[in-house]
Amino acid sequence: MNIRRDRALLLLSQCRGDEIWSVQHCLEQGVPPVLIEKLSDAFESGYRSDSQTIYENGEMTNQYHGVRDLDLAIELANTLGINTASLGLEWKDKCSAVQVIKDAVMDH
Repeated sequence: MNIRRDRALLLLSQCRGDEIWSVQHCLEQGVPPVLIEKLSDAFESGYRSDSQTIYENGEMTNQYHGVRDLDLAIELANTLGINTASLGLEWKDKCSAVQVIKDAVMDH
């Protein structure tokens, strides 16, 4: 995937770890279409806890099609030369995982 370093860093700075970006938002932010195609999926809400529930415009929704910003952060970091497999992300919650990725990119 070809993405300029400054664009990748800007996109990474917008990732939090707990959001699903709509395809339209991804396009508006300059996420390459090939990456959107690779990462986009239909996600379903889980209603056992608030952290499993998907909200759109402040309202709960059952399904949402988009790109998880955690997945986007991982792809961007890999593109920037970070071996995300070595960061132990599977042991972190989503927001902490994105922060670990951002720290690794800044230290690189």
